Amino acid sequence: MKLAVVGGGSTYTPELIDGFARLRDTLPIEELVLVDPAADRLELVSGLARRIFAKQDHAGKITTTTDIDAGVADADAVLLQLRVGGQAARNQDETWPLECGCVGQETTGAGGLAKALRTVPVVLDIAERVRRTNPDAWIIDFTNPVGIVTRALLQAGHKAVGLCNVAIGFQRKFARLLEVEPGQVYLDHVGLNHLSWELGVRLGGPDGENVLPKLLAEHGDAIADDLRMDRRIVDRLGVVPSYYLRYFYAHDEVVRELGTKPSRAAEVAAMEKELLEMYGDPALDEKPELLAKRGGAFYSEAAVDLAASLLGDGGSPVQVVNTYNNGTLPFLPDDAVIEVQARVGRDGATPLAVPALDPLYAGLIANVTAYEDLALEAALRGGRDRVFKALLAHPLIGQFDYAEGLTDRLIAHNREHLAWA
Repeated sequence: MKLAVVGGGSTYTPELIDGFARLRDTLPIEELVLVDPAADRLELVSGLARRIFAKQDHAGKITTTTDIDAGVADADAVLLQLRVGGQAARNQDETWPLECGCVGQETTGAGGLAKALRTVPVVLDIAERVRRTNPDAWIIDFTNPVGIVTRALLQAGHKAVGLCNVAIGFQRKFARLLEVEPGQVYLDHVGLNHLSWELGVRLGGPDGENVLPKLLAEHGDAIADDLRMDRRIVDRLGVVPSYYLRYFYAHDEVVRELGTKPSRAAEVAAMEKELLEMYGDPALDEKPELLAKRGGAFYSEAAVDLAASLLGDGGSPVQVVNTYNNGTLPFLPDDAVIEVQARVGRDGATPLAVPALDPLYAGLIANVTAYEDLALEAALRGGRDRVFKALLAHPLIGQFDYAEGLTDRLIAHNREHLAWA
């Protein structure tokens, strides 16, 4: 089995490597190719990757290349974890929206649209290269904004599934609080990528006892603290929202907070510099503790599970993924991409049925899906008017003057990445 990781020079990669090494019985990789245009980062990351494999007695071969076509050739699956423009572009996504009084974040709001515009054309080019070299390969997308990027891939006819670590993060947190094995925790996870809710937490499977009321009663403060939300929000909803819902439920508070401190991108850039120095230490043969603060917790385990299910019988039959709606949420078009529990196998992902949603959630999902439709149109076809319409449609913006000002700033800060600008 051969896997390729596009964006393999990311500081995330040792997390992925550690999962591949620990879970080699689930996903028996013979060759892993790390693909990245940054040869210097590739050298540091691949050196640590090989040492992690060696320490854990993994017999797989790790190779590197800056050539996408060579890297994805003959791969059974290709993982996408790239960041167009790097942390510098992310820093802009997180700062210029604040000038208009809107949240600055890399996956939602105006910053999220900027990332989508930069990213979709690049991902589609990579996917076409994969299709030319190996049309049977699966593409697993971890590149944000996952929902929009995955829809672009599926709409273009690629064999693709989107992946996020939010659900597995909740599963692991709830398992610790309940003092059970993670595999015993099943989430009633419903929504879009970075716009989801845990409507139930069940023990043993989809038909198991819903222990969410118990979790909220006994651990509500801890759960709210993890979400960085007021406990009253969680209690009033009676469900656990993704921490990205904080940008919706406490938008103005978040904007004030973001205006008083360095951007997350600045923090991550400093962290990445330190991590890369660590990766260059020939004595380091495991992922450092600092990597846990970088983000992406449990990404490796989710990626292994998904790849194993798509390529064989080693993964879990049911997983939270991003895929076509196909009637699952009846108020959305079939070709909307949703994030729900799905049955995963060699033929791809099929969403499981979900109960009728409270309008409180369905309304926001429908609104953001409409924005994502317009965002993808802007990413594919370009043009100032399409960018403006997407921004105006976003529930975190929604005002003419805001959308006008944000459109000008978005284009000015991203001109080098926009072929049409």
